[in-house]
Amino acid sequence: MCRNIKMLFNFDPPVTDSEVHAASLQFVRKISGINKPSKANEATFLAAIDAITGISTEFLRSLETNAPPKNREEEAAKLKARSVKRFGT
Repeated sequence: MCRNIKMLFNFDPPVTDSEVHAASLQFVRKISGINKPSKANEATFLAAIDAITGISTEFLRSLETNAPPKNREEEAAKLKARSVKRFGT
């Protein structure tokens, strides 16, 4: 759906509130097609981001896994390598 939304579950250190908020913002922008809302839609836009942030945070905290936590730097390196392979930059 949106390549800018990153996986947030099972990392060491755990996901931060700002990372969940950023993913929620990207999600709301994607489904609404609005990057910056008008004054008339601003309150609804911000309320949607807050609601999705809260639900996402609750969801991520309730998930359980037996897999070891992923290392952020290693995952970032994998993504960069895939990008270089795909786009050549």
